[in-house]
Amino acid sequence: MGTFLGHFVPGLAFAILGMWHTLNTIKAYKLKGASGFRSATWFPFPSPLPGLKHLELYLLLAFSALAIVDQLVDLPLLALSLQPDTLEHATMYLHLGVYASVALAADVASSPSPHHGALGDVVTALAASVFGQELFLLRLHSADHVGLEGHYHWLMQLVVTASLVLTSATVVLPRSFPVAVVRSASVLFQGLWFVVMGFVLWVPSLVPTGCHGAEGSAAMHSAVACSTKEATRRTMAMANLQFSWVLAAVWVVTAYMCLRVDGRCMEYVQIQAPRADGRVLTVDGDSSQKRVFPVSEHV
Repeated sequence: MGTFLGHFVPGLAFAILGMWHTLNTIKAYKLKGASGFRSATWFPFPSPLPGLKHLELYLLLAFSALAIVDQLVDLPLLALSLQPDTLEHATMYLHLGVYASVALAADVASSPSPHHGALGDVVTALAASVFGQELFLLRLHSADHVGLEGHYHWLMQLVVTASLVLTSATVVLPRSFPVAVVRSASVLFQGLWFVVMGFVLWVPSLVPTGCHGAEGSAAMHSAVACSTKEATRRTMAMANLQFSWVLAAVWVVTAYMCLRVDGRCMEYVQIQAPRADGRVLTVDGDSSQKRVFPVSEHV
């Protein structure tokens, strides 16, 4: 991951996944209401083609496999790179691939409602394990992340911790909309912060004033080093501000979707309301009055 693309590509993927989950969580809540809502760790892709239902899981599997190959195979030499840091990064993607595989198998083997019952809870617990392993490997990373780069990684650990706690809470509170939507927003936040790290730490023109690539190379395959302690404090303070700004942007996007997303799934059925004497209520004494109640089509 020690390159610009090594942070930008996974970050973009996580940001898209977080947006997808946030949007679908909000739509599911507006569709089913508080009584029928249940959180999910993946969402079927809306397509007339049945084979595309599991598109999200297929993409996660493909992304995990390609990321593992990218970490372990040194291109273009086609030589294995079994350094501790590459093995740690590959292991993160391994857990993501295991989760996607189990989620896919559970859906194929279960009823048409894959997120209900014991299998759904197991899949959710496995999703929490993905974030747990990510936090574990980031916290005990073999690479010596110090200075500015270490501070950015420490802030990333805060986001991953939030994703871990919220996903674990989903197992206990599967019908909680706030837990589900904040969990999805945390995945979006995680992806955006990866992107920010890629730009700030590995794009030479965006390296903070007073700092430079430790190796001084255009590829920027190493940590950013600052020339003075004052420069380090200043750049860390700027990193904190960037973290707060990204968080604010995530909340704005999430709030906008909560306010604007329309489930467009309510249909109306007419129900005759009988009186106590057994006759139906009428408007003019001759014709029956029909009371209209909104009913979700998937209740």
